[in-house]
Amino acid sequence: MDNPTHQDWLLRLRAGERTALKAIFDQQYTPVCQAIYRFVKDPGLTEDLAQEVFVRLWEKREQLHIDSNLGAYLRRMAVNEALAYVRKKSRYQADELPVHLPGRFATPADQSLAASELAQRITLAIQSLPPRCQSVFQLSRFEEKTYQEIADQLNISIKTVENQMGKALKIMREQLGDYLGVLIFFGWW
Repeated sequence: MDNPTHQDWLLRLRAGERTALKAIFDQQYTPVCQAIYRFVKDPGLTEDLAQEVFVRLWEKREQLHIDSNLGAYLRRMAVNEALAYVRKKSRYQADELPVHLPGRFATPADQSLAASELAQRITLAIQSLPPRCQSVFQLSRFEEKTYQEIADQLNISIKTVENQMGKALKIMREQLGDYLGVLIFFGWW
């Protein structure tokens, strides 16, 4: 094959050809890193999570059924990997965010600024919540706890958790209205 397509590479990958994984890696590594970096803002962590994406691709190669574009599929895997990492963090601090993207992860400056601004606005919105709302929101969205687990941990009723979460989401919607579409798209709401 002189110029293999994405489907050709997928067939070879499913057959266990490591050269197919290398070719996919070489072609898709930078876009995967860019997708991850938008969320984690750390070059080293970005590379680690990108490696995880390709390891997972290799491990699940026999079950792969990708009908869409391979690049889009890998970017979605990357976003999911990054969001899983962010959700597991107990706190999200804006002062950890760099102002620009380094080297090979560079995207247009306005995208970098917008991502940084969004992260700062999310952090400020969370910090502006009343203490109980803030606790409930963070346990739900960042630690992925169920309402029952939150109620047990905070020693409150499930109804109180529901009310506090509703209040938190209302405040967050008011403060992040300009970004609501982006937040919904990436599964934050």
